[in-house]
Formats: sequence, structure tokens, C-alpha cells
Amino acid sequence: MTTLPTRWPAPLGGLHHVSALSADIAANHDFYTRSLGLRLVKKTVNQDSPGMYHLFYADGVGSPGTDMTFFDFPRAAREHRGVDAITRTTFRVTGAPALSAWAARLDDLGVPHGEIHVRDGRLHLDLEDVDGTRLSLIDDGGEGPRGEPNPHTDVPDDDQIQGLGYSAFTVADLGPTHDLLTRGLNLEEARVYALDGHPTHVYGMADGGPHAELHVTVRNDLPRAKPGAGGVHHVALRVHDQEDMARWLLHLADQGFGNSGLVDRHYFRSIYIKDGNGLVIELATDGPGFTTDESVDDLGVRLALPPFLEARRATIEAHLRPLTV
Repeated sequence: MTTLPTRWPAPLGGLHHVSALSADIAANHDFYTRSLGLRLVKKTVNQDSPGMYHLFYADGVGSPGTDMTFFDFPRAAREHRGVDAITRTTFRVTGAPALSAWAARLDDLGVPHGEIHVRDGRLHLDLEDVDGTRLSLIDDGGEGPRGEPNPHTDVPDDDQIQGLGYSAFTVADLGPTHDLLTRGLNLEEARVYALDGHPTHVYGMADGGPHAELHVTVRNDLPRAKPGAGGVHHVALRVHDQEDMARWLLHLADQGFGNSGLVDRHYFRSIYIKDGNGLVIELATDGPGFTTDESVDDLGVRLALPPFLEARRATIEAHLRPLTV
């Protein structure tokens, strides 16, 4: 058995969170909590620009690997879709009956969606949120961690979203993204499938499975994307703890990948890396977690601020639009 050097980081554990942009945070909140049945587990602000909300939606207790987050950009123009962008976020449900129940629920709520279909060997149900963010509900076949039920939704426990599935990227040149994912982040290319006639390369983390994959489609028939509402800013991948995060910093330096250095986000510790195509990938620790400043029962009720912003609470609250949750 080969012994890895002590500075070698453990494999990444799958998706941690996905962060996107919204032009209407109230409608966004309604969609993710009422339509998709997720729980608002943290109502906070963008730590780098605290004049805007940053909302986190997840399972019933805010487990890592279950949350999608949104930055509030009021009246922002829609994203101009194209290449060199994160182009789909997936959520895992379990079983074909659950997907059928979701199709019926979306119909009842007036949410447009596609037909249930097979993509890369898994059942998918494609839809978009109120800003045009491209989403899919996928049947995970029981693979991956199980989310904790959200008691604040009418979605039956068995049909609820279990967590994030894979994230999909679209690039014009595979090389820079492949280099970061394989040499920088130690992912392995698992397979290739065709999506709308274009090759899609699947990169796996840990033991694989739909919660631990990135899908990269290569196409040269689209312009470069321009950021806007409905676009995804970054994807975060799971690191177990701060000790392993220190190993990732050493590994990235050894491999010559520039990064943000360690950033304390209060609820987790992060490293941000940008590949040669401009795609942003974050590494984020599983802890301390969302209950570091709120009880499970109180998650998402009040505006939560990290300690370094607490002294500015009155000013921050005065500049935020009211958001009833």
C-alpha cells in the first residue's frame, strides 16, 4: 500500500455549495422555499459588499453539500448565455416516482419544465428559476449523502431534495479547465458522453456519484458568456476540515495554481481558484456550519452577520430592502 506524504490533501468530498446571482431576491426566496421546498438556512449579506443580501437555501439543518446560495443584484440584466460559464446546477431526488411527483408539483405551481428524460444514464427533469438559472432535478439512484428533511415545506419527506448533484460547465477550450480539475484538484476524468452533439467530460471526486461530479461540455459554436442575473458565479467543493485545507494550499502552490489564500467566511473556510477560462471554483470546509451563530430552529429567521460586520449592523440593515421570510 502506497503511503501518501503528510502534506497530500484528502480527496474532495463532492459539491459543497453553488452560488448564483438574482435580480429579484423576494421572488427568488419564494421559488426556492415554496416551489422547491428548500429551507432558508442563512439570511446574511455578501461579506465583500454588505449592501446586498446573500441567502443560503439547503436541507432542514443546513448540511454541507445541500445548499445553493444567491447574491442579490436588484434589477440586474439577465446573463448572456455562452461558453466559459457554469451552465447547469442539479439537485438530487431519489427514484423515478419522486421525479414524476415533482413534474406534477411544478405543473400545479405553474413552473415551466421539460419532460423527464435520460441524460448520461440518469433521469433528469430540467427547469429554470425566476431569474433563468438553469436547473435539473435528477434521480440519484440512492447514491450520495441524504439531506435532513425540511419540516417547513409541504413536499413529502420521501420526495424532498436530498442535496446538490453535479454542476455543469461549458467551455470553448477544455485544456485550462481540465488542467485545474486534474492537476490542481486531483479529480479524475471518469467518462465522456454527448450532450446536444457536443462532448461532455465527467470528472469525479472521492468515490464518485452524482453528488461528486463536474460535467464539462466543449463547444465552439457559442459566444463567451456575460455575467448577469440567472448566472452562476462559482461552485464550491467540500474539504473536510481546516487541517486538510492547509494541505490544499500547499498542494496548489506546489502545482503553480494561484489562489485567494485562506478566506474566513465564518460558516466555513474557503480558497478561491480561477482557471484559465475564467471559471471560479471554491474549496470550502464542512464546518463550523450554519449553527455557529443560530440554533437549528432559528436558522434563516433574522439577519445574521459575521463578527467583523456586527458593529455595522444598524447601517447595513438600513440599506437593505425589507425581506420577509
